[in-house]
Amino acid sequence: MTEQSQQVLENKIKKLRCSLTTEQWSDADFLLIRVKELEKTDLAFAFRLMQRVRNLSPTKSNCELLDDLRAKTFKLHPELAITSSHNMPSRRHTFSGLKRLGKALFSSSKQTGMKKLNQPIVMFVIIPFFLFGFYQTMLASPRYESQAQLIVKEPNGMATLDPAMAVMSGFGISGGSSDTQLVKSYIHSADMLKYLDREINVIEHFSDNQYDSFSRLSEDASKENQLKFFLKMISIEIDENSQVITVKAQAFEPQVAHKLSELLVERAEWYINEIGRNLAKNQLDFVQKEHTLVQEKLSSAKSVLLRFQRRYNLLDPEAEGMALQQISYQLEGKISAKKTELRALATSMSGEAPLVLQAQAELDSLVQQLNNERSRLTDNDRGPDTNDTEAHSMAVGEILAKYGDYKIDLELALQAYTSSLVSLEKSRIEAYRQLKYLVVVESPTLPEDASYPKIFYNLALFLALVLMLFGIVKIIIATVNELR
Repeated sequence: MTEQSQQVLENKIKKLRCSLTTEQWSDADFLLIRVKELEKTDLAFAFRLMQRVRNLSPTKSNCELLDDLRAKTFKLHPELAITSSHNMPSRRHTFSGLKRLGKALFSSSKQTGMKKLNQPIVMFVIIPFFLFGFYQTMLASPRYESQAQLIVKEPNGMATLDPAMAVMSGFGISGGSSDTQLVKSYIHSADMLKYLDREINVIEHFSDNQYDSFSRLSEDASKENQLKFFLKMISIEIDENSQVITVKAQAFEPQVAHKLSELLVERAEWYINEIGRNLAKNQLDFVQKEHTLVQEKLSSAKSVLLRFQRRYNLLDPEAEGMALQQISYQLEGKISAKKTELRALATSMSGEAPLVLQAQAELDSLVQQLNNERSRLTDNDRGPDTNDTEAHSMAVGEILAKYGDYKIDLELALQAYTSSLVSLEKSRIEAYRQLKYLVVVESPTLPEDASYPKIFYNLALFLALVLMLFGIVKIIIATVNELR
């Protein structure tokens, strides 16, 4: 191939290169279409452009097409195949051609590399994965975790109480589930965060600038955001079977994590004990006040009954009334017997006989005595004061009725007092039952190795999520293109 022919072809290549964009000049499929178009009009130029296509995509079909174009070109233009010593290019031109060839190959390789970097999977999967891996391994601040295990226990009341009283008071019925949830809720509360910040400045530790910005708490975070960050650093796990509470506290320093865990356990224990004591105290105070009122009513009923007995000089009006009735019955029997005797004497003696007069006098005495006794049942003439008209005018029946009312009031007050004593004892037992104890199963540990971040787990999870998201987007785009 002569130098002039070579120069002509190179000029055509340069013009074509200037008329195309970088993507078109590096696209083998696009250039192959131009080769097939030029094959009909300029076979030599098509052969030269095919060499470019073969360099970009050295597939078997492209190589075969290049050989076919070479044979056709040399057959149609034999002068292009003539090589002689006087037509051979000089060493300078040869070096220049090699230099241009090297630049073309370097440019092609560079463009191919840029094209690969511009692929979607590289931009949206591989590069983010390496950036996230660099952050996890080089920038993420390590977090240490201290662990403690707790359990809420109740006193063993069954061992110290009468079985009937223990069953009546509810011993043996455990409320462990609600107690553990109460501990969990308090540890995750804003009050616990305030206490920890007051004791060890936990907010200042979480927002320290020496830790990476993605792991630490923002310095100007609101109280709500502070609580959210605190909940991420403190985790509570409850075993449903044993009701053991596992408390895990994270911090950027092992000593801080250990101290944080200790304070959580100490404060939770105080909270449980304080709740039990307050509930027991309030319940006992209420029942004690009610018992005091019942006791005062009982004392008042006793005092009224005693004053009534002293007023009428009666130890037991009911017994005295029965005694008066018994005397009346006896007198009536004697009167009946004396009347019978008097009638017998009258049949054999005159009315002026001494025995008849004596019998009549005895009968009159018995009748008078009976009237006196009956008057005592209907009208009372006893009293501590002769001027007390109520004492003189009140009959024994009325006294018995009054005494019965006072006695009923006393019995009711006594029953209320007995019930109050039972309620007081039950409340005391219930207050004892409500006392809870937070037992430490495992003391807070001092971590030596960082538990977070879990690099391999995070990288695997990140890669899986990115690939899944990338696949979903590709499917959506393919579906949209298909619908178009």
